[in-house]
Amino acid sequence: MKLSEIKEILPTLGNVEFHLENGTFVPEHFHVTEVGVITKHFIDCGGTIRNEKVVNFQLWNANDYEHRLKPAKLLNIIKLSEEKLGIEDFEIEVEYQSDTIGKYDLDFNGETFVLKSKTTACLAQDACVIPSEKQKKNLSELPVNQTSCCTPNSGCC
Repeated sequence: MKLSEIKEILPTLGNVEFHLENGTFVPEHFHVTEVGVITKHFIDCGGTIRNEKVVNFQLWNANDYEHRLKPAKLLNIIKLSEEKLGIEDFEIEVEYQSDTIGKYDLDFNGETFVLKSKTTACLAQDACVIPSEKQKKNLSELPVNQTSCCTPNSGCC
């Protein structure tokens, strides 16, 4: 989801709710403690230099169980971040604490925001020489050779 998309969605909501793909909701008393731009300047395994930018939201749970972030407040935080940091319309990445800080893509299911799991991948597949996965065969489906070069008591085995 891009920043422009969340800005269009927020005014239509009564509450801001996030949940993980497994259905677990982020506690409703969460805070958005950071909004910023993360720039990743790197070289992939094929030697290509890459530059990626994402808008970063950090969600944090505090002990103030009466806290509720309203859509207008989050929209104001986003607008302030755009003004002060010059944030552009990039994809949104969300940081959320579980066992460690997790990074998630952001989606919307029509009612709530969904934190979608991210995965790693090789960006230089053509240069990486990754072996193709061998086709697995069931031994019971292999043809049986009815004629054998060896017969019992022939001495060949």
